[in-house]
Amino acid sequence: MRRYSVFAIAREAMRQHSGWERAWASPEPKAHYDVIIVGAGGHGLATAYYLGKNHGIRNVAILEKGWLGGGNTGRNTTIIRSNYLQDPSAAIYEKARSLYETLSQELNYNIMFSPRGVMMLAQTEHEVRGYRRTAMANALQGVETRFISPAEVKRLVPIMNIDGPRYPVLGALWQPRGGTARHDAVAWGYARACSDMGMHVIQNCEVTGIASAGGKVSAVHTTRGTIGCDKLGIVVAGHSGALADMAGFRLPVESVALQAMVSEPIKPCMDVVVMANTVHGYMSQSDKGEMVIGGGADHFNNYTQRGSWMHIEETVRALIETFPMLSRLKMLRQWGGIVDMTGDRSPIISKTPLGNTFINCGWGTGGFKAIPGSGWAMAELMAKGESPLAAEFSMYRFREGRFIDESVAAGVAH
Repeated sequence: MRRYSVFAIAREAMRQHSGWERAWASPEPKAHYDVIIVGAGGHGLATAYYLGKNHGIRNVAILEKGWLGGGNTGRNTTIIRSNYLQDPSAAIYEKARSLYETLSQELNYNIMFSPRGVMMLAQTEHEVRGYRRTAMANALQGVETRFISPAEVKRLVPIMNIDGPRYPVLGALWQPRGGTARHDAVAWGYARACSDMGMHVIQNCEVTGIASAGGKVSAVHTTRGTIGCDKLGIVVAGHSGALADMAGFRLPVESVALQAMVSEPIKPCMDVVVMANTVHGYMSQSDKGEMVIGGGADHFNNYTQRGSWMHIEETVRALIETFPMLSRLKMLRQWGGIVDMTGDRSPIISKTPLGNTFINCGWGTGGFKAIPGSGWAMAELMAKGESPLAAEFSMYRFREGRFIDESVAAGVAH
């Protein structure tokens, strides 16, 4: 596949851009693959990419029931950070953050990574204690964070009202190397790299059943025929429970809608990411000038991609108190993503009761930021049967009482 470069742009400009090839192929499915990955979102594509890059496994199909990146990968607020409390969480999120820093060069595709810094506001004394504890834990884990004062918060974000009547800002947990990236570009970059390695990215191919024999999966039934495989990876976010049911086992997850919205575009006014757990809102400004706003998860299980009016009102009300200038903006669009929540708000990267089947799910509100680290760990688990990054995230930890409690570090309402 031809590399993208400034010279390629100049060459194509001279011939009316007639020489660009498709970023990835659209092949017909084969009868059998060494590995099938169900789900062509960021995590599924990253898993396939690192299977090829790190382990030389390239006879791989990535099946997607809709269009590539059309699920949660294209329906999030693009925040990247690794300031989690528990050691296993910090390890995998920091792995992902560090991979994001060089991902554009590695994939030869601009993912627009912007390490602008992420702050998590402390608006109660309880949060101050919690974030100071997290900063100390991060220091031991080698993750660069620190607790900053209200004055420094105001210096970094001048448009913020730090003396709010209900919840004044008492400080913040600040990660200067956190930031954002372009969500669609992450999926497209991984898909292009997978296709270049000879893998098949197959869209509009919904899995309708899973065939097993002797305790192992032998094939998947799809809307485009039955496809055999030696190993199966399930990476379908909010629909993980449905795929697990097809395979004959249950997962300790529930699916809810997590919603977000963007305002009309305005001139640059905020160059960091701000998260406010107490008032349930987080915000950054996109390259186009839109204020990208996220809120809490719905209080009821559902598979919608809309979210609820209650959360729109609650999120906007809270953020207007912290950012008064927002009251004069119009909402441009709103959407929801189907997130799969575990009891301890930490993911599952695990073997399953079926010997050749693996599952990656339960990322809840933290899926986008983890994509490269998640794919790295899942690929290692599928190729070798074990992964240091994934070791603590087994689905069996709930039966054994080995919880990885990240309900506070997740940073939004649960």
